[in-house]
Amino acid sequence: MEVKKGDFVEIEYSGRLKNDNKLFDTTDESLAKQESIRTEGIEYGPIIICVGEKNIIEFLDKEIEGKEIGKGYEKEFNHEEAFGKKDAKLIRVVSMTMFKKQNMNPYPGLQINAEGHFGVVRSVTGGRVIVDFNHPLAGRDLIYDFKVIGKVDDVKKQVECVAKFNLLPNKNLYSLDVEEDVLKINTKIDLPEQFRKNFEEKTKKLVPQIKKIEFSVEKKSEKKITTKE
Repeated sequence: MEVKKGDFVEIEYSGRLKNDNKLFDTTDESLAKQESIRTEGIEYGPIIICVGEKNIIEFLDKEIEGKEIGKGYEKEFNHEEAFGKKDAKLIRVVSMTMFKKQNMNPYPGLQINAEGHFGVVRSVTGGRVIVDFNHPLAGRDLIYDFKVIGKVDDVKKQVECVAKFNLLPNKNLYSLDVEEDVLKINTKIDLPEQFRKNFEEKTKKLVPQIKKIEFSVEKKSEKKITTKE
């Protein structure tokens, strides 16, 4: 059976740099530990995605479409197919004064966020700091091993996938349940109306079995204050 766009599938994958075979991304926790890239707070294991929705990096998402379920694949992506070429315009000189204003002491390898743009400090010389705003893997050829474990037909699992990538990434901030064609979502924070509307449209498009979505906000328990007489 081949994977089609719009299918919900469970996948596993690992990404390596072509030039030295260094692992930089994987869903396999034991492999991450073995190659010393395991990161605390990251949830490892096969993941469920909706093919074509860019739930994973776009070039790998496109590659999954048309593949056979249960079969393992290896695919090489040159840098132009992956994260593109290094752009010299994205390597900038930043004044040390700017860092001092933010109470930061820059050093090579420091990752920063400047107005939504992520960069890495490459060098610090006197009052000049060189920051590279290219993607860390720009200019690198990559190799991915991946496998589509199976198709996911369970409606609740499909909805959980949509919620993970389009509602709130932290699943501890909400709970959901499906009753026939109604999706009930209880959140710990009050979501903006437009945000809820966009999620509702996305869910009904990807999971047509859902006809209605009901949102509710968890009420904070009021602590009773007692006094001793």
